[in-house]
Amino acid sequence: MRQSMSPLPSTSISPCLRVDMAISREKKEATVEKVREQLENAYLVAGIKYTGLTVKQLQEIRRKLPETVTLRVAKNTLMGKAIEGTQWEALKPCLKGMNAWLFVKTEEIPAALKPYRELQKELKLDSNDFTGAVFEGKFFAPEEMNVLETMPSRAELYAKLLGSLQSPAISLITTLQAPARDLVLTLQAYVKKLEEEAGSS
Repeated sequence: MRQSMSPLPSTSISPCLRVDMAISREKKEATVEKVREQLENAYLVAGIKYTGLTVKQLQEIRRKLPETVTLRVAKNTLMGKAIEGTQWEALKPCLKGMNAWLFVKTEEIPAALKPYRELQKELKLDSNDFTGAVFEGKFFAPEEMNVLETMPSRAELYAKLLGSLQSPAISLITTLQAPARDLVLTLQAYVKKLEEEAGSS
């Protein structure tokens, strides 16, 4: 007499699980889209080590950041999808550990980064340092952040350029011998000034 075999367990996904998966996927896609929107007009994007930050601390950071800077928490996988195929792909070295992301929407980079540095000291967030940043398509490692934090302001660049044009040739040579990034920014600022003057005439 043959024994009856018990039916095999069903491998189909329950309707509730399918709904949960769909919602989860939609949330992820929405996060990627929001990150892409932040990237559109950003001049700089920086990663901050998020591990250990409390909700209260995160709220305090957001409250004290200038309007030109947005702080967003996003998983590395979603951030990776958002930056794929863009100049921000240079952020890939930051895509490890837990990160919060600063999106800077102003050319005044030092002034935008300064509030977080001050909050680091105030809230004693020594371990929550920058994990890197991208500016003009170039990646800056944590130890190179000082370069960005000490860049000259637009007003300083104008003064430097005008001083070079109005002073003896040796001053112009000094400007030309400055780091290439400073020179490019100076020339960009001067071209923009000329365009504005032409537009107003």
